[in-house]
Amino acid sequence: VPPGHPRFFNQLFSGLDHHALAGRFLTETLNTSPYTYEVAPVLVLMEEQVLAKLRELVGWSSGDGIFAPGGSMSNMLAMNVARFRRFPESRSRGNWDLPRLGLFASQESHYSILKGAALLGIGTDNVHLVRTDERGKMIPEELEKEIQRVKAEGSEPLFVCATSGTTVLGAFDPLDAIADVCARHGLWLHVDAAWGGSALLSPRLRHLLAGIHRADSVTWNPHKLLMVGLQCSAFLLHDSSVGAPHPEFMLLGCLPGPLINFGAPCSSQGLLQRCHGVGASYLFQRDKFYDVSLDTGDKSPQCGRRADGLKLWILWKAVGTRGLAQRVERAFSATRYLLEQVKRREGFQLVMEPEFINLCFWFIPPSLRGQENSPEFWDKLGKVAPAIKEKMIRRGSMMVGYQPQGSHVNFFRQIITNPAVTRQDLDFFLDEIQELGWDL
Repeated sequence: VPPGHPRFFNQLFSGLDHHALAGRFLTETLNTSPYTYEVAPVLVLMEEQVLAKLRELVGWSSGDGIFAPGGSMSNMLAMNVARFRRFPESRSRGNWDLPRLGLFASQESHYSILKGAALLGIGTDNVHLVRTDERGKMIPEELEKEIQRVKAEGSEPLFVCATSGTTVLGAFDPLDAIADVCARHGLWLHVDAAWGGSALLSPRLRHLLAGIHRADSVTWNPHKLLMVGLQCSAFLLHDSSVGAPHPEFMLLGCLPGPLINFGAPCSSQGLLQRCHGVGASYLFQRDKFYDVSLDTGDKSPQCGRRADGLKLWILWKAVGTRGLAQRVERAFSATRYLLEQVKRREGFQLVMEPEFINLCFWFIPPSLRGQENSPEFWDKLGKVAPAIKEKMIRRGSMMVGYQPQGSHVNFFRQIITNPAVTRQDLDFFLDEIQELGWDL
Protein backbone atom coordinates (compact mmCIF):
# COMPACT_ATOMS: atom_id res chain seq x y z
CA VAL A 1 0.00 0.00 0.00
CA PRO A 2 1.93 3.08 -1.21
CA PRO A 3 1.66 6.52 0.47
CA GLY A 4 -0.71 7.77 -2.24
CA HIS A 5 -3.31 5.11 -1.43
CA PRO A 6 -6.36 6.18 0.64
CA ARG A 7 -5.72 3.23 2.99
CA PHE A 8 -2.17 4.32 3.84
CA PHE A 9 -2.30 5.64 7.42
CA ASN A 10 1.30 4.89 8.35
CA GLN A 11 3.10 8.25 8.35
CA LEU A 12 2.35 11.94 8.79
CA PHE A 13 2.14 12.30 5.03
CA SER A 14 -0.02 10.56 2.44
CA GLY A 15 -2.05 11.22 -0.65
CA LEU A 16 -1.25 13.02 -3.87
CA ASP A 17 -2.27 16.52 -4.91
CA HIS A 18 -2.23 17.05 -8.67
CA HIS A 19 -1.45 20.77 -8.41
CA ALA A 20 1.66 20.09 -6.33
CA LEU A 21 2.52 17.20 -8.64
CA ALA A 22 2.51 19.60 -11.58
CA GLY A 23 5.02 21.70 -9.67
CA ARG A 24 7.20 18.65 -9.10
CA PHE A 25 7.13 17.86 -12.80
CA LEU A 26 8.26 21.41 -13.50
CA THR A 27 11.13 21.40 -11.03
CA GLU A 28 12.39 18.09 -12.39
CA THR A 29 12.13 19.39 -15.94
CA LEU A 30 13.88 22.68 -15.18
CA ASN A 31 16.58 20.89 -13.15
CA THR A 32 17.84 24.05 -11.53
CA SER A 33 18.69 25.25 -8.04
CA PRO A 34 17.26 28.38 -6.38
CA TYR A 35 20.61 29.34 -4.89
CA THR A 36 21.11 32.26 -7.27
CA TYR A 37 18.62 34.53 -8.96
CA GLU A 38 20.37 34.25 -12.31
CA VAL A 39 19.75 30.51 -12.69
CA ALA A 40 16.29 30.36 -11.11
CA PRO A 41 14.81 33.87 -11.09
CA VAL A 42 11.11 33.04 -10.91
CA LEU A 43 11.69 30.17 -8.49
CA VAL A 44 13.63 32.43 -6.12
CA LEU A 45 10.85 35.01 -6.14
CA MET A 46 8.21 32.34 -5.57
CA GLU A 47 10.17 30.92 -2.64
CA GLU A 48 10.49 34.34 -1.03
CA GLN A 49 6.78 35.02 -1.48
CA VAL A 50 5.74 31.69 0.02
CA LEU A 51 8.11 32.08 2.98
CA ALA A 52 6.74 35.56 3.64
CA LYS A 53 3.18 34.21 3.63
CA LEU A 54 4.10 31.41 6.05
CA ARG A 55 5.71 33.96 8.38
CA GLU A 56 2.56 36.08 8.20
CA LEU A 57 0.49 33.09 9.33
CA VAL A 58 2.88 32.61 12.24
CA GLY A 59 2.21 36.22 13.16
CA TRP A 60 5.40 37.96 12.04
CA SER A 61 5.50 41.04 9.85
CA SER A 62 9.19 40.57 9.05
CA GLY A 63 11.85 37.90 9.18
CA ASP A 64 13.74 35.47 7.01
CA GLY A 65 13.67 31.82 6.05
CA ILE A 66 14.78 29.06 3.74
CA PHE A 67 13.40 25.75 2.50
CA ALA A 68 15.35 22.83 3.96
CA PRO A 69 15.47 19.11 3.09
CA GLY A 70 13.04 18.00 5.80
CA GLY A 71 11.95 18.96 9.27
CA SER A 72 14.99 17.40 10.92
CA MET A 73 17.32 19.70 9.02
CA SER A 74 15.06 22.68 9.74
CA ASN A 75 15.34 21.94 13.46
CA MET A 76 19.11 21.64 13.16
CA LEU A 77 19.27 25.00 11.39
CA ALA A 78 17.46 26.52 14.35
CA MET A 79 20.01 25.08 16.77
CA ASN A 80 22.93 26.33 14.70
CA VAL A 81 21.51 29.83 14.28
CA ALA A 82 20.71 30.04 18.00
CA ARG A 83 24.30 29.15 18.87
CA PHE A 84 25.68 31.66 16.37
CA ARG A 85 23.42 34.42 17.64
CA ARG A 86 24.62 33.96 21.24
CA PHE A 87 28.23 33.07 20.38
CA PRO A 88 29.15 34.48 16.95
CA GLU A 89 32.74 33.38 17.49
CA SER A 90 31.58 29.77 17.30
CA ARG A 91 31.44 30.14 13.52
CA SER A 92 35.18 30.62 13.17
CA ARG A 93 36.50 29.06 16.38
CA GLY A 94 34.06 26.23 16.82
CA ASN A 95 33.08 24.93 20.25
CA TRP A 96 36.68 25.10 21.49
CA ASP A 97 36.26 27.70 24.17
CA LEU A 98 32.48 28.01 24.46
CA PRO A 99 30.81 27.14 27.76
CA ARG A 100 29.02 23.83 27.99
CA LEU A 101 25.70 24.56 26.29
CA GLY A 102 22.29 23.31 27.40
CA LEU A 103 19.43 22.48 25.02
CA PHE A 104 15.91 21.73 26.21
CA ALA A 105 13.05 19.83 24.58
CA SER A 106 10.16 17.76 25.83
CA GLN A 107 10.23 14.01 26.32
CA GLU A 108 7.90 13.82 23.32
CA SER A 109 10.04 16.00 21.06
CA HIS A 110 11.35 14.81 17.71
CA TYR A 111 14.55 12.78 17.70
CA SER A 112 16.19 15.34 15.39
CA ILE A 113 17.03 17.46 18.44
CA LEU A 114 19.34 14.72 19.70
CA LYS A 115 20.73 14.19 16.20
CA GLY A 116 21.33 17.92 15.81
CA ALA A 117 23.20 18.13 19.09
CA ALA A 118 25.46 15.32 17.92
CA LEU A 119 25.97 16.84 14.47
CA LEU A 120 26.78 20.31 15.80
CA GLY A 121 29.23 19.02 18.38
CA ILE A 122 27.08 20.16 21.31
CA GLY A 123 26.62 16.59 22.44
CA THR A 124 23.54 14.53 23.16
CA ASP A 125 24.33 14.57 26.89
CA ASN A 126 23.58 18.29 26.81
CA VAL A 127 20.04 17.81 25.53
CA HIS A 128 17.74 17.90 28.56
CA LEU A 129 14.36 16.27 28.04
CA VAL A 130 11.67 18.02 30.03
CA ARG A 131 8.83 16.09 31.65
CA THR A 132 5.45 16.09 29.95
CA ASP A 133 1.95 15.79 31.34
CA GLU A 134 -0.43 12.91 30.70
CA ARG A 135 -1.34 14.46 27.34
CA GLY A 136 2.28 14.58 26.16
CA LYS A 137 2.65 18.36 26.58
CA MET A 138 5.79 19.95 28.01
CA ILE A 139 5.26 21.18 31.57
CA PRO A 140 6.57 24.78 31.77
CA GLU A 141 7.30 24.49 35.49
CA GLU A 142 9.49 21.47 34.79
CA LEU A 143 11.30 23.44 32.07
CA GLU A 144 12.05 26.15 34.63
CA LYS A 145 13.43 23.55 37.05
CA GLU A 146 15.62 21.99 34.36
CA ILE A 147 17.05 25.36 33.37
CA GLN A 148 17.84 26.19 36.98
CA ARG A 149 19.45 22.78 37.49
CA VAL A 150 21.61 23.13 34.37
CA LYS A 151 22.72 26.59 35.45
CA ALA A 152 23.64 25.29 38.90
CA GLU A 153 25.81 22.62 37.25
CA GLY A 154 27.77 25.31 35.44
CA SER A 155 26.31 24.93 31.95
CA GLU A 156 24.95 27.70 29.75
CA PRO A 157 21.28 27.25 28.77
CA LEU A 158 20.86 28.26 25.14
CA PHE A 159 17.90 26.82 23.29
CA VAL A 160 14.38 25.52 23.95
CA CYS A 161 12.45 23.49 21.41
CA ALA A 162 8.69 23.42 21.93
CA THR A 163 6.59 21.10 19.79
CA SER A 164 3.32 21.89 18.06
CA GLY A 165 2.02 18.48 17.09
CA THR A 166 4.17 15.72 18.55
CA THR A 167 4.85 12.74 16.32
CA VAL A 168 3.03 10.07 18.30
CA LEU A 169 0.30 11.72 20.39
CA GLY A 170 -0.14 14.90 18.35
CA ALA A 171 0.32 17.08 21.45
CA PHE A 172 0.72 20.86 21.35
CA ASP A 173 3.03 22.36 23.96
CA PRO A 174 1.76 25.50 25.82
CA LEU A 175 3.74 28.06 23.84
CA ASP A 176 2.87 31.20 25.78
CA ALA A 177 3.95 29.73 29.11
CA ILE A 178 7.13 28.31 27.55
CA ALA A 179 7.86 31.68 25.93
CA ASP A 180 7.58 33.32 29.36
CA VAL A 181 10.26 30.97 30.69
CA CYS A 182 12.51 31.62 27.71
CA ALA A 183 12.10 35.38 28.10
CA ARG A 184 13.10 35.23 31.78
CA HIS A 185 16.30 33.39 30.96
CA GLY A 186 17.11 34.95 27.59
CA LEU A 187 16.84 31.66 25.70
CA TRP A 188 16.13 31.05 22.03
CA LEU A 189 12.64 29.61 21.55
CA HIS A 190 12.20 27.34 18.57
CA VAL A 191 8.85 25.77 17.74
CA ASP A 192 8.90 22.48 15.88
CA ALA A 193 5.56 22.79 14.08
CA ALA A 194 6.54 20.40 11.31
CA TRP A 195 3.32 18.44 11.86
CA GLY A 196 0.94 20.90 13.51
CA GLY A 197 1.93 24.13 11.73
CA SER A 198 -0.71 23.72 9.05
CA ALA A 199 -3.41 24.22 11.70
CA LEU A 200 -2.49 27.92 11.47
CA LEU A 201 -4.41 28.02 8.20
CA SER A 202 -7.68 27.14 9.92
CA PRO A 203 -9.57 29.73 11.99
CA ARG A 204 -11.06 26.78 13.88
CA LEU A 205 -7.76 25.17 14.80
CA ARG A 206 -5.08 27.86 14.97
CA HIS A 207 -5.73 28.29 18.69
CA LEU A 208 -3.71 25.08 19.15
CA LEU A 209 -0.61 27.14 18.39
CA ALA A 210 -1.46 30.19 20.50
CA GLY A 211 1.74 32.06 21.31
CA ILE A 212 3.74 30.83 18.31
CA HIS A 213 4.37 34.45 17.28
CA ARG A 214 6.67 34.74 20.30
CA ALA A 215 9.08 32.16 18.88
CA ASP A 216 12.49 33.03 17.45
CA SER A 217 12.22 30.33 14.79
CA VAL A 218 9.71 27.80 13.48
CA THR A 219 9.82 24.55 11.50
CA TRP A 220 6.79 23.89 9.29
CA ASN A 221 6.41 20.96 6.86
CA PRO A 222 3.76 21.60 4.19
CA HIS A 223 4.61 18.18 2.75
CA LYS A 224 2.72 16.63 5.63
CA LEU A 225 -0.83 17.82 6.22
CA LEU A 226 -1.06 20.02 3.11
CA MET A 227 0.03 17.17 0.82
CA VAL A 228 2.56 19.27 -1.07
CA GLY A 229 4.69 16.18 -1.64
CA LEU A 230 8.05 15.23 -0.26
CA GLN A 231 9.92 17.25 0.39
CA CYS A 232 8.76 20.69 1.44
CA SER A 233 9.99 21.93 4.82
CA ALA A 234 10.22 25.60 5.73
CA PHE A 235 12.62 27.00 8.30
CA LEU A 236 11.21 30.36 9.40
CA LEU A 237 13.22 32.95 11.29
CA HIS A 238 11.79 35.96 13.10
CA ASP A 239 15.08 37.85 13.21
CA SER A 240 15.72 40.11 10.21
CA SER A 241 18.48 42.19 11.80
CA VAL A 242 21.67 43.23 10.06
CA GLY A 243 24.88 42.40 11.86
CA ALA A 244 27.73 44.68 12.88
CA PRO A 245 30.91 44.67 10.76
CA HIS A 246 33.03 41.60 11.33
CA PRO A 247 36.73 42.20 12.10
CA GLU A 248 37.70 40.09 9.11
CA PHE A 249 35.82 42.50 6.84
CA MET A 250 37.81 45.39 8.24
CA LEU A 251 40.93 43.64 7.01
CA LEU A 252 39.81 42.22 3.69
CA GLY A 253 36.65 44.14 2.86
CA CYS A 254 33.48 42.64 1.46
CA LEU A 255 34.72 42.36 -2.10
CA PRO A 256 34.06 40.09 -5.06
CA GLY A 257 36.77 37.93 -6.52
CA PRO A 258 39.64 36.08 -4.90
CA LEU A 259 40.02 38.59 -2.03
CA ILE A 260 36.78 37.48 -0.42
CA ASN A 261 37.27 35.69 2.87
CA PHE A 262 35.61 32.29 2.79
CA GLY A 263 35.48 32.28 6.60
CA ALA A 264 33.05 35.19 6.91
CA PRO A 265 30.06 36.40 4.89
CA CYS A 266 29.25 40.01 4.10
CA SER A 267 28.13 41.60 7.35
CA SER A 268 25.36 43.56 5.64
CA GLN A 269 23.32 40.35 5.40
CA GLY A 270 20.80 38.95 7.87
CA LEU A 271 21.30 36.39 10.60
CA LEU A 272 20.90 33.31 8.38
CA GLN A 273 23.45 34.68 5.93
CA ARG A 274 25.90 35.63 8.66
CA CYS A 275 25.60 32.20 10.24
CA HIS A 276 25.97 30.04 7.14
CA GLY A 277 27.33 32.13 4.29
CA VAL A 278 30.88 31.94 2.98
CA GLY A 279 30.44 34.11 -0.12
CA ALA A 280 32.01 31.82 -2.73
CA SER A 281 33.23 34.25 -5.38
CA TYR A 282 32.44 31.92 -8.30
CA LEU A 283 28.77 31.81 -7.32
CA PHE A 284 27.81 34.73 -5.08
CA GLN A 285 29.62 37.61 -6.75
CA ARG A 286 28.88 40.96 -5.13
CA ASP A 287 29.13 43.01 -8.34
CA LYS A 288 26.28 41.42 -10.29
CA PHE A 289 23.96 43.72 -12.18
CA TYR A 290 20.94 42.79 -10.02
CA ASP A 291 20.16 42.96 -6.31
CA VAL A 292 22.43 40.24 -4.93
CA SER A 293 20.22 39.76 -1.88
CA LEU A 294 18.17 37.61 -4.28
CA ASP A 295 21.04 35.10 -4.31
CA THR A 296 19.59 33.35 -1.30
CA GLY A 297 21.47 30.06 -1.46
CA ASP A 298 24.28 31.17 0.85
CA LYS A 299 21.80 31.34 3.73
CA SER A 300 21.68 27.54 3.73
CA PRO A 301 24.41 24.99 4.58
CA GLN A 302 23.51 23.36 1.26
CA CYS A 303 24.83 24.41 -2.11
CA GLY A 304 22.50 22.72 -4.56
CA ARG A 305 18.88 22.96 -3.39
CA ARG A 306 15.59 21.74 -4.75
CA ALA A 307 13.03 24.38 -5.67
CA ASP A 308 10.56 23.12 -3.06
CA GLY A 309 8.68 26.41 -2.92
CA LEU A 310 7.27 26.05 -6.44
CA LYS A 311 4.90 23.16 -5.75
CA LEU A 312 3.54 24.89 -2.64
CA TRP A 313 3.13 28.15 -4.58
CA ILE A 314 1.15 26.40 -7.33
CA LEU A 315 -1.04 24.52 -4.85
CA TRP A 316 -1.72 27.69 -2.87
CA LYS A 317 -2.64 29.65 -6.00
CA ALA A 318 -4.91 26.81 -7.16
CA VAL A 319 -6.97 26.22 -4.01
CA GLY A 320 -6.35 29.39 -1.99
CA THR A 321 -5.84 29.81 1.72
CA ARG A 322 -9.41 28.73 2.41
CA GLY A 323 -8.93 25.59 0.34
CA LEU A 324 -5.84 24.66 2.33
CA ALA A 325 -7.74 25.35 5.56
CA GLN A 326 -10.56 23.06 4.45
CA ARG A 327 -8.01 20.33 3.78
CA VAL A 328 -6.80 20.57 7.39
CA GLU A 329 -10.33 20.76 8.78
CA ARG A 330 -11.48 17.79 6.73
CA ALA A 331 -8.69 15.64 8.15
CA PHE A 332 -9.64 16.80 11.65
CA SER A 333 -13.32 15.94 11.06
CA ALA A 334 -12.47 12.53 9.61
CA THR A 335 -10.46 11.75 12.74
CA ARG A 336 -13.50 12.67 14.87
CA TYR A 337 -15.65 10.28 12.85
CA LEU A 338 -13.14 7.48 13.36
CA LEU A 339 -12.91 8.35 17.06
CA GLU A 340 -16.66 7.82 17.49
CA GLN A 341 -16.48 4.49 15.67
CA VAL A 342 -13.61 3.32 17.88
CA LYS A 343 -15.63 4.18 20.99
CA ARG A 344 -18.60 2.15 19.74
CA ARG A 345 -16.72 -1.02 18.82
CA GLU A 346 -15.95 -3.78 21.26
CA GLY A 347 -12.28 -4.53 21.65
CA PHE A 348 -10.99 -1.05 20.80
CA GLN A 349 -9.52 1.01 23.62
CA LEU A 350 -8.27 4.59 23.32
CA VAL A 351 -4.85 5.52 24.65
CA MET A 352 -6.27 9.02 25.12
CA GLU A 353 -8.72 11.42 23.50
CA PRO A 354 -6.98 12.97 20.48
CA GLU A 355 -6.18 16.66 20.43
CA PHE A 356 -5.39 16.75 16.75
CA ILE A 357 -5.27 14.11 13.98
CA ASN A 358 -3.29 11.43 15.83
CA LEU A 359 -5.72 8.71 16.93
CA CYS A 360 -3.97 6.27 19.29
CA PHE A 361 -5.66 3.05 20.39
CA TRP A 362 -5.23 -0.62 21.25
CA PHE A 363 -7.13 -3.52 19.75
CA ILE A 364 -7.83 -6.17 22.38
CA PRO A 365 -8.44 -9.61 20.83
CA PRO A 366 -11.27 -11.72 22.30
CA SER A 367 -8.66 -14.00 23.95
CA LEU A 368 -7.50 -11.10 26.15
CA ARG A 369 -10.79 -9.42 26.95
CA GLY A 370 -11.71 -9.41 30.61
CA GLN A 371 -8.10 -10.14 31.60
CA GLU A 372 -7.04 -6.54 32.23
CA ASN A 373 -6.09 -7.36 35.82
CA SER A 374 -3.92 -10.29 34.81
CA PRO A 375 -0.15 -9.72 35.32
CA GLU A 376 0.48 -10.94 31.76
CA PHE A 377 -2.20 -8.81 30.10
CA TRP A 378 -0.10 -5.82 29.04
CA ASP A 379 2.84 -7.93 27.93
CA LYS A 380 0.55 -9.96 25.68
CA LEU A 381 -1.31 -6.87 24.42
CA GLY A 382 2.01 -5.31 23.40
CA LYS A 383 2.47 -8.13 20.88
CA VAL A 384 -0.92 -7.64 19.22
CA ALA A 385 -0.23 -4.54 17.09
CA PRO A 386 2.98 -5.94 15.52
CA ALA A 387 1.21 -9.20 14.69
CA ILE A 388 -1.75 -7.42 13.07
CA LYS A 389 0.56 -5.15 11.08
CA GLU A 390 2.50 -8.12 9.74
CA LYS A 391 -0.75 -9.70 8.59
CA MET A 392 -2.00 -6.53 6.88
CA ILE A 393 1.30 -6.00 5.06
CA ARG A 394 1.40 -9.60 3.88
CA ARG A 395 -2.20 -9.23 2.70
CA GLY A 396 -1.52 -5.83 1.16
CA SER A 397 -4.79 -4.39 2.44
CA MET A 398 -3.63 -1.20 4.21
CA MET A 399 -0.86 0.22 6.38
CA VAL A 400 -0.88 1.86 9.81
CA GLY A 401 1.87 2.60 12.33
CA TYR A 402 2.32 1.30 15.85
CA GLN A 403 4.73 2.03 18.68
CA PRO A 404 5.20 1.91 22.44
CA GLN A 405 5.25 5.20 24.31
CA GLY A 406 6.36 5.75 27.87
CA SER A 407 4.66 3.13 30.03
CA HIS A 408 2.22 2.23 27.25
CA VAL A 409 2.83 -0.99 25.32
CA ASN A 410 2.52 -1.04 21.52
CA PHE A 411 -0.57 0.73 20.23
CA PHE A 412 -1.78 1.84 16.81
CA ARG A 413 -1.38 5.46 15.74
CA GLN A 414 -3.79 6.26 12.92
CA ILE A 415 -3.23 9.39 10.80
CA ILE A 416 -5.59 10.86 8.19
CA THR A 417 -4.19 13.44 5.77
CA ASN A 418 -5.36 12.21 2.37
CA PRO A 419 -8.53 13.98 1.12
CA ALA A 420 -9.34 10.85 -0.87
CA VAL A 421 -10.08 8.95 2.36
CA THR A 422 -13.79 8.23 2.70
CA ARG A 423 -15.90 6.98 5.59
CA GLN A 424 -15.98 3.63 3.82
CA ASP A 425 -12.17 3.55 4.02
CA LEU A 426 -12.30 4.33 7.72
CA ASP A 427 -14.92 1.65 8.35
CA PHE A 428 -12.79 -0.80 6.38
CA PHE A 429 -9.80 0.18 8.51
CA LEU A 430 -11.54 -0.89 11.72
CA ASP A 431 -13.09 -3.97 10.13
CA GLU A 432 -9.69 -5.09 8.89
CA ILE A 433 -8.04 -4.73 12.29
CA GLN A 434 -10.88 -6.72 13.84
CA GLU A 435 -10.56 -9.48 11.26
CA LEU A 436 -6.77 -9.70 11.40
CA GLY A 437 -6.67 -9.64 15.20
CA TRP A 438 -9.69 -11.80 15.96
CA ASP A 439 -7.84 -15.07 16.51
CA LEU A 440 -4.70 -13.75 18.22
